[in-house]
Amino acid sequence: MPEKSWMSFFSSCCGEGSDGSATMPRKAQCSSGSPERVSSSDTSNSFSQDDLSLTLAGSNLHAFTIAELRAVTRNFSMTNVIGSGGFGTVYKGYIDDKLRPGLKAQQVAVKSLDLEGQQGHREWLAEVIFLGQLQHPHLVKLIGYCCEDEHRMLVYEFVPRGSLENHLFKRLLASLPWSTRLKITVGAAKGLAFLHEAEKPVIYRDFKASNILIDTDYTAKLSDFGLAKDGPQGDNTHVTTRVMGTHGYAAPEYVLTGHLTAKSDVYSFGVVLLELLAGRRCVDKSRPTRQKNLVDWARPYLTNADKLRRVMDPGLDGLYSTKGAQKAAAIAYKCLSHNPKSRPEMRTVVEMLEPLLNLDDVPFGAFVYVAPKEEEEKEKVAIQEKNHNNHDERHKQRFPNSVIHSEVTLHKDGRSLYRNSHFRKSQRQNQERGA
Repeated sequence: MPEKSWMSFFSSCCGEGSDGSATMPRKAQCSSGSPERVSSSDTSNSFSQDDLSLTLAGSNLHAFTIAELRAVTRNFSMTNVIGSGGFGTVYKGYIDDKLRPGLKAQQVAVKSLDLEGQQGHREWLAEVIFLGQLQHPHLVKLIGYCCEDEHRMLVYEFVPRGSLENHLFKRLLASLPWSTRLKITVGAAKGLAFLHEAEKPVIYRDFKASNILIDTDYTAKLSDFGLAKDGPQGDNTHVTTRVMGTHGYAAPEYVLTGHLTAKSDVYSFGVVLLELLAGRRCVDKSRPTRQKNLVDWARPYLTNADKLRRVMDPGLDGLYSTKGAQKAAAIAYKCLSHNPKSRPEMRTVVEMLEPLLNLDDVPFGAFVYVAPKEEEEKEKVAIQEKNHNNHDERHKQRFPNSVIHSEVTLHKDGRSLYRNSHFRKSQRQNQERGA
């Protein structure tokens, strides 16, 4: 789409002030039930055309109407709700060429901006700009948007397994195996490296477990680009901005100074990697005082092979690569360095992580043999016979003189009952007399 049309689109969405600058709806205060975010101050509720320096020329995004999205989500039915957050409610839907010619038939996730929620129009706009231009296997795909009247919506590909947060901490299903955790870690690292190495580098600024979505084959996809920022250009070493992010994940120097660099994302990656190793939230107020902050508690153990076991997730039941865990812990330690310059680039992190996928020293769990049906039947018969014999043996020990266990059998002849041996002797004597 030509740049001019995009500028017209943004002007129509945002409105236009008397000075020609685009204006946004007033942003409401955060609700008490929303996730805790680090924020020093809010900015003006207006922005200039400079904020739209990135254009979506050549984008394949679809501009959906509110009527189309009502049809997709069955009028935003509560039965279609699959999640909610600072942005608003997320609905599951389905699109195909019956809705609009040329649309690929697929399930989608429709995210609706809550005008009274934590995030606002600026975050919605950032997602449209960044995901409209950036495509990568480890970034969630934006299919389209809706900007009609007061409605602000985003339409994404549906990612079936939900967020990493659900798999790690809510434990609705079995604990993630070691190999799966590594695959997710490498995928998320690749997505972050792609953003940092883009032609116009992007700082993600909100890397956390809840923003990493898991596809059917456990491919990690980064989502929620509402806080993403363009990286420093030219000779600039950082971007100065208001402090935003999620408590526990934000780099300490960024929280203190507002200076944002790609190394801020590297720190956040280190926090998530530590969560994957430990199976714990980065901030958990329900734990003992010294363990409330995962990074502070675990950091001293990450470079000590003997003490690392204290950090590892008990849910793994010891079924993880010892070498892999030690190397992953060492990578996390580097990413969590207090000195941003000492943290590795994300490309280097990917190169250090990928070889861990090939380590084969993961111990085997308990082996369970499932017998075929015929063998199961034979085994049942054998058990029944064994039980029967055991019963006879116990009865014989209890009643040793019982006729049941005697080798002498009885024979009935008319009204008389003879021992079988006596009966045969009588028969023989009678035969001899007759002879």
